[in-house]
Amino acid sequence: MKKISKRMAAVVLAATVVGSGTAMASYNIGAGPQSDNTGVNTHGWFLSPAGKQLTLGDFPMGSAISPDHRFMVVSNDGQGTQSLQVVDIAQQKIVQTIPYKSPESLFLGVVFSPDGKTLYASASGNDKIRVFQFNNGTLTEQSPILMKDANNTKFYPQGLAVTADGKFLYTANNLNNSVSRIDLTTGQIAVTTTIGKDPYTVLLSKDGSTLYASNWGEGSITVLNTKDLSVKKTVTVGLHPNALAENPTNGFIYAANGDSDDISVVDPKQQQVVQTISLSPYRNAPTGSTPNALTFSKDGKTLYVANAGNNDIAVVDLGDGTSHSSPSVKGLIPTAWYPTAVNLTEDGKQLMVLNAKGLGAGPNPKHEYVGNMIKGTMSFIDVPDDKQLKDYTKQVEDNNKVSEASEIGWFSRVKGEGESSIPRFADQKSPIKHVIYVIKENRTYDQVFGDLGKGNGDPSLTQFGQQVTPNLHKLANQFVTLDNLYSDGEVSEQGHPWVTQAISNDYSEKNWLAHYSSRKAGGDSEATEVSKGFLWNNAFRSGVSFRDYGEAVNYNAQTGISTPKDPSMGNNIDAQFPGWSFKISDVQRVDEWAKEFKQFEQNDSLPQLEMVYLPNDHTEGTTPGHPTPSAYVAQNDLALGKLVDIVSHSKYWKDTAIFVTEDDAQDGADHVDGHREEALVISPYTQTGNVDSTFYDQMSIYRTMEMILGMKPMTQFDASAIPMLNTFTNHPNFAPYSVEQPTYPLNAINGQSAPMAAISQQQDFSQPDMADHDKLNHAIWLATKGDQPYPESKK
Repeated sequence: MKKISKRMAAVVLAATVVGSGTAMASYNIGAGPQSDNTGVNTHGWFLSPAGKQLTLGDFPMGSAISPDHRFMVVSNDGQGTQSLQVVDIAQQKIVQTIPYKSPESLFLGVVFSPDGKTLYASASGNDKIRVFQFNNGTLTEQSPILMKDANNTKFYPQGLAVTADGKFLYTANNLNNSVSRIDLTTGQIAVTTTIGKDPYTVLLSKDGSTLYASNWGEGSITVLNTKDLSVKKTVTVGLHPNALAENPTNGFIYAANGDSDDISVVDPKQQQVVQTISLSPYRNAPTGSTPNALTFSKDGKTLYVANAGNNDIAVVDLGDGTSHSSPSVKGLIPTAWYPTAVNLTEDGKQLMVLNAKGLGAGPNPKHEYVGNMIKGTMSFIDVPDDKQLKDYTKQVEDNNKVSEASEIGWFSRVKGEGESSIPRFADQKSPIKHVIYVIKENRTYDQVFGDLGKGNGDPSLTQFGQQVTPNLHKLANQFVTLDNLYSDGEVSEQGHPWVTQAISNDYSEKNWLAHYSSRKAGGDSEATEVSKGFLWNNAFRSGVSFRDYGEAVNYNAQTGISTPKDPSMGNNIDAQFPGWSFKISDVQRVDEWAKEFKQFEQNDSLPQLEMVYLPNDHTEGTTPGHPTPSAYVAQNDLALGKLVDIVSHSKYWKDTAIFVTEDDAQDGADHVDGHREEALVISPYTQTGNVDSTFYDQMSIYRTMEMILGMKPMTQFDASAIPMLNTFTNHPNFAPYSVEQPTYPLNAINGQSAPMAAISQQQDFSQPDMADHDKLNHAIWLATKGDQPYPESKK
């Protein structure tokens, strides 16, 4: 493991030095794998995984160790080519890979028969269990077990468990809210029982009498009698439980609560929670650790927990393992990005950790899809002694900027003088009183700003340059160019939670992969909600007035009325402002927003925080009869320009900041990292013409808005984000902004002969990201770059 705390110090310094010239203090590291076998994730957290690293496939999640402890089988469950990989544990190498392209699927569940001769793997999207003969490290696929009933139920089996006699297999059926027992003699479902919402996995007690199922979509686990699969009890635990494990010495059941950052300990005799073990990285930390995998030492005195959000393994000292002991986190071990499984070797001397996102993405100049270009890894880590664990813990804290989040970041200092445009002390106030938060769809930095002429851009990758986006270019030049800011998610299904909740929980992180590869339809929106809720909930808690325009709404195209998806938003929306719909131009959206803005100006009642959705830069590709990609982006550009023009010529300009972000950056190429996005911050306090290359992410925007408005952080990610101090100045320039008129025709329409027109016409644009990403990107490239060859990666 390489220490990188000096680079960490550079990050903190970059965030606390405010420049006044054309260049600002910053650090020049970009997101993605680094040259020294470390990495930087999109949040700016360093990745310095302990132990030896083995590269795996796309998003490893499931794992099973053969009964002879010689091999581990890994289930890679990503958006692209999924696979089962057999790893020789002693040699620490892959000895077999079996690929599955969509619609063939895998998801999480992998388990050996007790004799080690058979392996079962969940093919969730195909409603079947894959069956393999296993011999000396080689898998040979047999006929599958088909999960069918008279009602053609969509079961979507995930976690699996096999009885000690090898006669029965239990499945957690995520889409059917049930568990099933399969008779392995007949290969048929023997019985199915309804349980809680969105079950994640199942666990058989050591004596085989009891089955436990974690209800991922709520806050409970279901306890069932294996004799008849009847429900014994439903036990309330933390929010969104996922992994389950049984203490080998006393039979206590441990449930990892993904959105409570804790472990619920269930006494098997009482069938109730008798302990809760906190995994918070510091005192009073908000959530974000995301525990999602568990394993025990043989003596039952140590629990190892994979914290996907913190990129670490928590080493939990359980004492004597009874309900009378006081468990505590003894230390932390650094992993790569997003660990999803943890196991011990037979001798208990080495940990084996699966890291779903490895060391990150990196550049994608040949349109490598950020959704599947990240390679997962497996870490082989010697179980540390106390001294090594202490060093590891310090490394994790440095990687994750724990000291900044817990000591510096949130008004913990109590002295400061006067006003700062971004207040950093308890008694400081910001001269900025109003924030307008604009959310757009799916563009990289290079796609738009590669031709800007300043900042770190690659003009060869620019598709919507100055001719198409005169306002975006003028805004970036007149205010601040942000050339090192990253989306925290890969796609919209994560992106919208990130920009409205300051986190994408493990339900979102693990399910979008199947949704986006046509392996799973639908999902449970409630399962994506986290403990602190949404941005508007934070505003209400903080006494900050709020108004929503189009984000997180259901739009009825027939009535033209929008209603909030989340009832807690109440009537704090403009019901006339359309949500997602290509039948409405972004200019029309801004016109509707402007009606209320002018009323607020007349009544001196502008909400402190407004959220405005301008999604049409997503485009409909080259669909005949619909606007060209450039026309869609040009109207989006004009809409934003008009919004800024209106604000800057109003009485609110002097105390307003407009933050503009994409929800994600998936639909384009970028020479730095596939997550780098187009973003803007527009205010008299950012009207400097500077280039700010400080490492920022969407959570930096979130944190800065919260600091301006006096709102507390929602998760560990906005709490630890680098605030945009270098973007702002204390010397405002109150000159207004004048909108630039389009230089590309807004009425340009795709003809029948447009490149890939027939293919675009077949795509689904009813919701963001429903279209095939590769076909859409290819069509947009041909439409915007003409005869220039599509820079396509070899697959």
